[in-house]
Amino acid sequence: MSAEMAEQPSRLAELLARREEVAQLAGPLFAGGIAGTVVVARGSSDHAATTGRYLLEMATRRPVASASPSVHTLYRAEVDFEGYVVVAVSQSGRTPEITSVLRAAARRGARTIAVTNDPASPLAAAADAVVDLCAGKERAVPATKTVTTELAAFALLASACGLDPGEEAWSGLPAQVEAVLSDTAPMEELAAWLVRAGRLATVARGPLSGAAAETALKLQETSSLLATAFTAADLRHGPIALASSGIRVLALAHPGPAAPDVLSLSAELAERGADVRIVGPVDGASCGWAAEAPESLAPVLAVVRGQQLAFRLARELGLDPDHPKGLTKVTET
Repeated sequence: MSAEMAEQPSRLAELLARREEVAQLAGPLFAGGIAGTVVVARGSSDHAATTGRYLLEMATRRPVASASPSVHTLYRAEVDFEGYVVVAVSQSGRTPEITSVLRAAARRGARTIAVTNDPASPLAAAADAVVDLCAGKERAVPATKTVTTELAAFALLASACGLDPGEEAWSGLPAQVEAVLSDTAPMEELAAWLVRAGRLATVARGPLSGAAAETALKLQETSSLLATAFTAADLRHGPIALASSGIRVLALAHPGPAAPDVLSLSAELAERGADVRIVGPVDGASCGWAAEAPESLAPVLAVVRGQQLAFRLARELGLDPDHPKGLTKVTET
């Protein structure tokens, strides 16, 4: 896991160097007017797709929804996808239900895109266009470099639709990831904070919501910590009562429209009794990342912070983060 985390700057640089190629592949599928976009994924890929939903909805100005695979695979619903772009995401490209949904959508009128690390996979074969992550073989069970390249791939798709952060942002991202990877001391302190934690809530809002969910999953996978992700808005609707139990809360924030709400919620949670830590380039944070990164690329940096924390906590607990008990690399559903 550590070695694959270290590969991320170079893998991201390789993918981002193919911006024009991705635009030429995907751009025409979004052109000419669409009804909306549907994303389909599971696990870490679904967390990347959560961020992708925000970016694509802002870029296309059309609704973006997350598909429920069971509607197609179990209930056999004949869903009309005419006028929609369907983006299916799978690191291996071999999760049967993701491929099944993409094929069903294509039969019913969808324009289809596969985002995968295997361009020879069944998922890639089923799609009109393929965004090859080119992340290289990933051996550790917890996904790292495939997740950050998926997040970058969604930013590239959004860029092809008009949400382009600019050349400086693209070229700066690999070095920003490298800087995060080199800054390990704060994550050792956060890991120590979680060693005796019985449970954790992660929270964010906007594009960072996917990063909050991915951080929770990485902690679940590597350390068997009961971690649950919330958006800042959802946490206010009932779950905020958890604060009085003294629950630990990890809040992710980046300068932009969503940050004030996350920071005000963090203060309220602390007042109610929660033990809160903030991560991001904002006031009061335990650690962060480059503040100049655009909000569309900040989830990449936030996810790397989550990976660091998961790896460090597993080591503190005497666990093997590469091979979590009971998990396999590819989950067939």
